[in-house]
Amino acid sequence: MKICIYGAGAIGGYLGVQLARAGADISLVARGAHLEAMRANGLKLLIGEDAHLARPRCTDNPAELGALDVVIVCLKAHSIPGVIDQMQPLLGPRTRIVTAVNGIPYWYFYKHGGAYEGARLDSIDPGDRQWRELGPERAIGCIVYPATEIEAPGVVRHVYGNQFPLGEPSGEVTADVTDLAALFTAAGLKAPVLDRIRDEIWLKLWGNVCLNPISALTHATLDVICSDPDTRALSKAIMLETQAIGERFGVRFRVDVERRIEGARKVGAHKTSMLQDLERGRPMEIDPLVTVVQEMGRLTGIPTPALDAVLALVAQRGKIAGLYQGNLRPAETEALAFA
Repeated sequence: MKICIYGAGAIGGYLGVQLARAGADISLVARGAHLEAMRANGLKLLIGEDAHLARPRCTDNPAELGALDVVIVCLKAHSIPGVIDQMQPLLGPRTRIVTAVNGIPYWYFYKHGGAYEGARLDSIDPGDRQWRELGPERAIGCIVYPATEIEAPGVVRHVYGNQFPLGEPSGEVTADVTDLAALFTAAGLKAPVLDRIRDEIWLKLWGNVCLNPISALTHATLDVICSDPDTRALSKAIMLETQAIGERFGVRFRVDVERRIEGARKVGAHKTSMLQDLERGRPMEIDPLVTVVQEMGRLTGIPTPALDAVLALVAQRGKIAGLYQGNLRPAETEALAFA
């Protein structure tokens, strides 16, 4: 199986080494010092006391690779619209795109069924470019649970977790998704094939939608946010609004709000990805984690007052820091319609 990992940072690098060790034909798309180090010395993965080295093809020019069987997108979701043109040479007639990104993916309403079938979400796919040029029919859903980090250029450290649930938007168990899951399993990863992949997407989003922006605003870690009575209550209010929206779309939440918050508290003194981005001067992932839930609420007519307030604050914080521009103005979302 020929696989390109588009965005071979911490998660992409972890996947790349593990899949290469399992015998897959892996190519990595990366940039900067990390790319140069991988070209020169290979990609080293540190897992506990063990070190594993892989030497996959590495490039910043996807056109060098040609069409492949699978493209695993490991970029931050807000970065994808900017690389759609560069991805085109990788896409053949049967190429599948695995969306290993946080938040709601561009293909969400493809084969969704019901009144919202084929709906578009401008907050995550401005101008429908991903839908039109990548194609929802290529998509395989993926939820990323591991934590990894780039310790140095060309060196990725695994922190915890190895789960990457997979699923077709239609809920079908196809040969494409089972073959990919088998490869992930051979690579030492847990990749259950789910017939309701959207439920798992919302379960992870459920925490991200509140804990990420609250942490960026307060600089508090998960244990503090979930232990302090006021920020815990605010998190719960946003999560209940989010749950109402998800359930309107047919999502089933397999745990309750209190259990989900308690699970986050037990993670301990962990900084969310949004807080890390703010501290490191990187673009903040606000739209795929927060704005999209607001947009989906307005699509269904469900009010989101707690989410709206936190979103307004974190968006302004991101703009002042020069790390967020936003692509959906509130006046526009009032009139959003679905196809």
